[in-house]
Amino acid sequence: MIPATFDYDVAESVEHALSLLAEHEDGKLLAGGHSLIPALRLRLSRPSFLVDIGRLDGLAYVRDAGDHLAIGSLTRHATLASDPLLQEHCPIVSHAAALVGDPQVRHRGTIGGSLAHGDPASDLPTVMLALGADLMVTGPGGVRIVAADDFFRGVFETAVGEGEMLTEIRVPKLGTWTGWSYLKFNRRAQDWATVGVAVVATRENGSVTGPRIALTNMGATPLRASAAEEVLTSAEAAADAAARIADGTEPPDDTSASSEFRAHLARVVGRRAIEEALSR
Repeated sequence: MIPATFDYDVAESVEHALSLLAEHEDGKLLAGGHSLIPALRLRLSRPSFLVDIGRLDGLAYVRDAGDHLAIGSLTRHATLASDPLLQEHCPIVSHAAALVGDPQVRHRGTIGGSLAHGDPASDLPTVMLALGADLMVTGPGGVRIVAADDFFRGVFETAVGEGEMLTEIRVPKLGTWTGWSYLKFNRRAQDWATVGVAVVATRENGSVTGPRIALTNMGATPLRASAAEEVLTSAEAAADAAARIADGTEPPDDTSASSEFRAHLARVVGRRAIEEALSR
């Protein structure tokens, strides 16, 4: 299909982008375009104005910020996959970015676009939830920090409000004793995840502390598997934790899988992810 008619302008700075959004009530931001353009073509989204932020080089970076890494929202997936800082200090982000779509998607798509789009079947939102990342949202009133636990609010709904934009993501540096894993099941390599599981856990003296387990495509948003986290106190508890991983979820029922099969997949993939994280 052909998109509905819209006007278009290229933002020269974050401030310019915000001013353009303020002038157009139903304006939309365009970065890599891999989420928005298909929605435009299907007329699921019909904005009257597009603000192109894809050329703001100042939002494409990965920086060492002491106890965390700062990632600009316009950083491409391909950059995340190969960035040496991420590979050293937070490799789960590089790993997950390398699983997104195909090379064309990874060279155009951005981490900010993926997170702000709020697709529950997307990989990076789940990884940010498992990491306990912080997201910087910039608007007319300045910058506010939103925890990943509070950022995803519904299907294609996030904490980014009208006239705001996601500008930076802050992920923790994973310590020597912190293991991680992100595994997903999909029918073909380029498909969205039927189910995905991200695990970040620290091992200390034979016990597991502070595990965070997040799920892809098991509800309207990426979800924390809280029941499984409570059980995962040691490596020996991996099977028990995996058995609880789908508790409290409402997986979708669609052409890719039934809700019952997704719950089963979550337990199978979840056990593998937990065991992989604790083996690192």
